[in-house]
Amino acid sequence: MTKLTRIKISALGSRQQRLWVGSAMGCKGALVVGAAILLSACGEMTRLPSGADYGPQPTLAAPAASWLPTVNIAKAVGWPQGGTPTAAPGLQVAAFASGLNHPRWLLVLPNGDVLVAEVNAPAKPDDAPGIKGWFMGLFMKAAGGGVPSANRITLLRDTTQTGVATERHVFLEQLNSP
Repeated sequence: MTKLTRIKISALGSRQQRLWVGSAMGCKGALVVGAAILLSACGEMTRLPSGADYGPQPTLAAPAASWLPTVNIAKAVGWPQGGTPTAAPGLQVAAFASGLNHPRWLLVLPNGDVLVAEVNAPAKPDDAPGIKGWFMGLFMKAAGGGVPSANRITLLRDTTQTGVATERHVFLEQLNSP
């Protein structure tokens, strides 16, 4: 049971107020329980059977309106150490280059060299200020964005014809979102 204590608070001279204060742990616990109840009320159970939402003919649930937008952040995850994606039968997958800073597009040149744009979204002075901007930054960080951009184009060259870039050169730098 939480013990309540009556205290007297003096503020601005002779004006006094009486306030009931509970133990700090009891108040924090009540806030946590209240927040958990409110958040659980926002949840929704799936309306589709397991496995119905993927495959060649996925079934999509009807959109539902809500007070808070649904935000599912896709985390940028590289290949596991020593692992590769599964290729179709008869094909093989190998990493041509690694350690690039947010590669966005690539162009294979006629001689086999590859140009890669390394860029993150540039900071804009009109990005959403206030609480909206704070949430945008939080979501960008969760997705691996929101970090300083390399803003360069890198040239990758396979001099040994093994399918792996053996040379890396900065082709252009100090660009604005190439």
